[in-house]
Amino acid sequence: MRTGISRLKEINSALPGLLFGIVLFGVLCQVAGFFLVSNKADFSIGLWIGVGTAIFMAFHMAVSLNATVERDVKGAQAAATRQNIIRYLVVVIIFAILMVTKIGNPLAAFAGVMGLKISAYVQPMLLKRIHRTDSPNEGITDVIPEKTE
Repeated sequence: MRTGISRLKEINSALPGLLFGIVLFGVLCQVAGFFLVSNKADFSIGLWIGVGTAIFMAFHMAVSLNATVERDVKGAQAAATRQNIIRYLVVVIIFAILMVTKIGNPLAAFAGVMGLKISAYVQPMLLKRIHRTDSPNEGITDVIPEKTE
């Protein structure tokens, strides 16, 4: 039986580590917000909407990349551009909904979305700390043992 991590690896080998980093960044922001923000509920809702948006973006990028590399150069460029526009349009719509309805803090949501960027930048350094080696071809999920039954 395949685990959830192996399914994520099938989509993209870097996806599990990226998702782990996004959620870890969300937890760290939540802890910081507990001490720094007066309206904790508004902050938390916005933050986790942003984290959810970042997770959507990571999945969408992984699937889009898989579909794009199977095309010729011209088709790949057009498909990548189209998928980028779709992804950022969804982000703009989510932020617009947050601003109009005031159900969450848009700045906290922005922080949650930035978890995708932070995770992408920090993932190689985190891998070095975990493995204590300089092997660039390993993913963060190589540390997590596969479940065998």
